[in-house]
Amino acid sequence: MQALDEFLRVIQVEKNFSVHTVKEYERDITQFINFLHSEGIDKFDEVEYFHARLFVTKLYEEKHSRATISRKISSIRTFFRFLNRDYGIDVSAFLSLYHPKKEKILPHFFYEDELEQLFDANKGDDLKSIRNMALLELLYATGIRVSECISIELDDVDFHYSILRVMGKGRKERIVPFGQYAHEALLRYINEARPLLMKNKKHNRLFVNMRGDELTDRGVRYILNEMIRHASMHAKIYPHMLRHTFATHLLNNGADLRTVQELLGHENLSTTQIYTHVTKEHLRSTYMKAHPRA
Repeated sequence: MQALDEFLRVIQVEKNFSVHTVKEYERDITQFINFLHSEGIDKFDEVEYFHARLFVTKLYEEKHSRATISRKISSIRTFFRFLNRDYGIDVSAFLSLYHPKKEKILPHFFYEDELEQLFDANKGDDLKSIRNMALLELLYATGIRVSECISIELDDVDFHYSILRVMGKGRKERIVPFGQYAHEALLRYINEARPLLMKNKKHNRLFVNMRGDELTDRGVRYILNEMIRHASMHAKIYPHMLRHTFATHLLNNGADLRTVQELLGHENLSTTQIYTHVTKEHLRSTYMKAHPRA
């Protein structure tokens, strides 16, 4: 569909949305278009508030979470604003549509002793272990997103100052420091493992798979799951969980919220504040377990 293709090009090129975000928009809008077709509607100027409400009701019936429904409404509303701007389509059908409040789900994180267990169990001198340890150390040391991690190039790492240049959401660049453990693990990986993994491959990406190709989002998830199994831990793990852990541990150890916001690359402080709820729950849990009269 021409209008959808144009919209996706706009948000990717003009708005600098990530590939992942663009795909989410495409899925949400395509789902709505398919719904309209099932209702016998083939033109966007035929869409009324009633159809928007019916679509949202269908999403609830399909047991989608409120966060997912809210995102889909936002995606379609943005698309209709584009249609209004470029095609003069009435946007009122979605403007007055209610946004369901998102559930307050506290992010999962590792306790410090759990993380130590994960690190200790995955130490090794083979190429895979050296690569995996560098990946784990960097994710925990910086709290970067998996999309940011797989985009790092060798030139983005400054070992003199122990800082990392990261390209975040909306193509916004930020500088993130990393500590001694990550420093040593990265140096060892770059000097001992990466050249042997690369073989005859030629690219500048920092992290590579066992064939020397650029590591992907799926590859990072596979590695982390492999490390959890190797540590005989029953916890679930995903890249963003290390980001949650990074933020929670910083706050638990006295870092201020503004600093954590800047390190995470959050545009709004309210996004970072979710971790204060995590730390409060952690304090309460510790108190209830430790105090004799709790």
